[in-house]
Amino acid sequence: MLGAQCHAVRVRLTGPPVPERTLADRLSAAGPWRLWVDDVPAGAEDPLAVRRREAELTRPASGVRCVLLRYADGEADLVAVADRGRLDVHGLRRLTAVLTGTRPAEACPPPAAGPALRPSEGPAPDWGQGEPGSLRHGTHHLDLPPGPAGQERLTAALALTLSRYDGHGSTGAVTVAGARTGTREITVDPAATLADLTARCGSAPVTVDRPATVGLLDDPGTGRDGSPGDGYRPFLAPLFPLTIALVPLPDGGSRLWFAYRRSHFSAGAVEGFARHLAHVYALSEHAPRTTVADAELLDAAEQDRVARLGRPRATLVPEEISLLGAFRRSASAAPDAVAVCGDGVSLTYRELDDRGTLLAAGLRAHGVRPGDRVGICLERTVDLVVTMLGVLKAGAAYVPSDPAYPADRLAYTASDAGLRVVVSELPEFPRGEDTVVLTPGALLAAAAEPDAPAAGAGPDPGPDDPAYVIYTSGSTGRPKGVVVPHRNVVALVGATRDEYRLGTGDVWTLFHSGAFDFSVWEIWGCLLTGGRLVVVPYFVSRDPDRFRDLLAAERVTVLSQTPSAFSQLLRTDHTGLPVRLVVFGGEPLDSRMLLPWFDRHPQDTCRMVNMFGITETTVHVTAQTLTRGLALAGSRSVGPALPGWHLYVMDAGGRPVPPGVTGEICVGGAGVAAGYLDRPELTAQRFVTDPVTGGRMYRSGDLGRLLPDGRLEHLGRIDSQVKIRGFRIELDEIRSVLLEDPDVRAAAVVVRRDDPDDPAAARLDAYVVLSGGGSGADTSGIRKRTAEVLPGHMVPTTVTAVDALPLTTNGKLDTARLPAPARPAAPPARPAGPGADTGLSEALLDIWASVLGTPVGLDDDFFELGGNSLFAVRVSAALRDRGLPSLPLRDLYRTPTIRALTEGV
Repeated sequence: MLGAQCHAVRVRLTGPPVPERTLADRLSAAGPWRLWVDDVPAGAEDPLAVRRREAELTRPASGVRCVLLRYADGEADLVAVADRGRLDVHGLRRLTAVLTGTRPAEACPPPAAGPALRPSEGPAPDWGQGEPGSLRHGTHHLDLPPGPAGQERLTAALALTLSRYDGHGSTGAVTVAGARTGTREITVDPAATLADLTARCGSAPVTVDRPATVGLLDDPGTGRDGSPGDGYRPFLAPLFPLTIALVPLPDGGSRLWFAYRRSHFSAGAVEGFARHLAHVYALSEHAPRTTVADAELLDAAEQDRVARLGRPRATLVPEEISLLGAFRRSASAAPDAVAVCGDGVSLTYRELDDRGTLLAAGLRAHGVRPGDRVGICLERTVDLVVTMLGVLKAGAAYVPSDPAYPADRLAYTASDAGLRVVVSELPEFPRGEDTVVLTPGALLAAAAEPDAPAAGAGPDPGPDDPAYVIYTSGSTGRPKGVVVPHRNVVALVGATRDEYRLGTGDVWTLFHSGAFDFSVWEIWGCLLTGGRLVVVPYFVSRDPDRFRDLLAAERVTVLSQTPSAFSQLLRTDHTGLPVRLVVFGGEPLDSRMLLPWFDRHPQDTCRMVNMFGITETTVHVTAQTLTRGLALAGSRSVGPALPGWHLYVMDAGGRPVPPGVTGEICVGGAGVAAGYLDRPELTAQRFVTDPVTGGRMYRSGDLGRLLPDGRLEHLGRIDSQVKIRGFRIELDEIRSVLLEDPDVRAAAVVVRRDDPDDPAAARLDAYVVLSGGGSGADTSGIRKRTAEVLPGHMVPTTVTAVDALPLTTNGKLDTARLPAPARPAAPPARPAGPGADTGLSEALLDIWASVLGTPVGLDDDFFELGGNSLFAVRVSAALRDRGLPSLPLRDLYRTPTIRALTEGV
């Protein structure tokens, strides 16, 4: 594509190095361009340097782009790329000759004519000086070059600019107001030309009583110094939060005056909007046949600035090493230090390394070869960590799944990943004809057989070989596997080690399921920095009091949590815990929930870090250190990109949006995965070419906005994917499973939060249209079937039958018109049995009703009423407050009705 649109030239700079400042000055004299400098941490002929050169030479340019690549051995390359509409190849060569000093500057051709803007000069007009309103309002002005000006052209430019500022998913319909012409609803059709849009603005119908944020001042007259006439004093009362006046100038140009309310806009935001509006306005004059879809809001220089904004200031020197190589470095540095412990088992780094080697030999004895994939379906134990290490030592990639998943999902993962060997303690693991299920003990025994392969591990995998494949929710009704190479995990640890002082004195917890990629950070973040990993059993992780006691007993210093899980820990007495670093991830964080923690743990003793991440970009992408001030403000910032990662926020057309504008978060750099397993079309759709580096970039499907200081605000999902209690869920996957039921003709799934500030209150409500019709029908069988296919966190709390799904005028699901979800019908009440504890039963009836927000019977299923593990914790706490024994979570899962729980107590 570059060959068709751009020319590129590379010049090796020989002799004494040309100072960067000299090159920049020569380039500035030649045209309105900027020199980029990139220091490559490798010699000029190193593979890294070659890749960096190729990326610069093949990267498309809007206008002219010049990059100075400086190498560690003192060599340097000047790479210049130009759009063919700006310079031909001869002109580009003359430009590089000017920059290197082999040709005088006048030999460089001038840049192609474009929509240039002229800065305004002179003081602002005297509009009500000294008025109290001057503290609440501001003005900004910008000059347009000479040329035909008109109300319609400005209105068209304003409509297009506003539609882009609406952010990703904009309908294209914007409201533009005039002081005397009224409000107009203008549809910005991407297929129309700028000339068409201008004509449409002249005939757009006038509407009434429609609020507008931005308006035009019609014919304000001309005052002194090109200001609007004396009748307009914006400091007294701007007509709209942002009011724009177009004033002709004596030289034939025009001046745009912007008056704005500081309660709505910052000065920087208005200046940026003014620049973009003027750019589109000038483009409509110079290139009226340009389509709306092709009209750029940002010029080439600003696109470069925005791209730089999403890059961290710190750099990451990539290591050409595998995950195993990085682990061995830790093991050799402190072989006798404890690496992992849990349930009475403790292994040093040497013991963990040796046991992993034996397990790898057992895998090889069962036919596992380098490049294979091996399933792991184990509870959180020391054996889980040993098995992961053993799979890597066998040269294979591990594919984790959770023993709690339904058999259908386990079978699908094994089949889709082509697993010939699965390591599991589940006797009923659904095995295919070609799948062998082995326990860790059996593999260690196989390694001791006389005819077993040599005890040493297999050949080391390379940095680009797959380390693991984690399955995430998929919109087609089936999960999809994400393939992550070794180098990505090594880069993640390298990007965070120094900033968070991760080292041998730290104690980490393995709190999350191995099938959740947060565990990648916990396990390898600890082992690659020499820490001690404490395995948290499942039922301890769901009991905040026991978990708090474990944190204190093990002297845990580094804690990773989803906000939902941490909200339960906050309900305990967490005073005196030795934790020095808490990392949040997995779901959005409401920073206000941290205020009780800050009350007991000063910021200088415990650092709270909110990290945004995606499985496809290796767990974490950004990091924001939280303070009490940010928590009080309810900050939604997830921080700047980690070193080695970089961010873009783009519109639906793949263009960068201005800072502060909503768009799709796209991630490039060290963490981008290899793609989806055996899904080439989906991989090509989501893993695309990075427009700046020429590498790979992942389109996340998440909405966000990049702030002017480079921090990212995460604003949720574009599509139907959501996160509940840390689990990433595609609502379309649940819908697809519902539609597989022969009795279901149509289905929808929505997320509801009765209390938006309570993570535990989030639930999934499903609505179905039955083949036989009728609302209010019994749907218990449908819900039971979904529970046989979907993991527990994806099973809808309720399934409600409706006559039809309500739709909006655009044909989309109208969630506001869905009825209240139907609760499961309570079975006929039976008196408590002779062995039941009547007092405990009455207490549980009252507590369950309070926690779940619904009437409860003795035989109602806690989970079918909307209960979850977080609500179960609250039930136990309420029992303790009444002086009653707490309710073990294990018992609730086994016997989820009050009658069953209290019989025999």
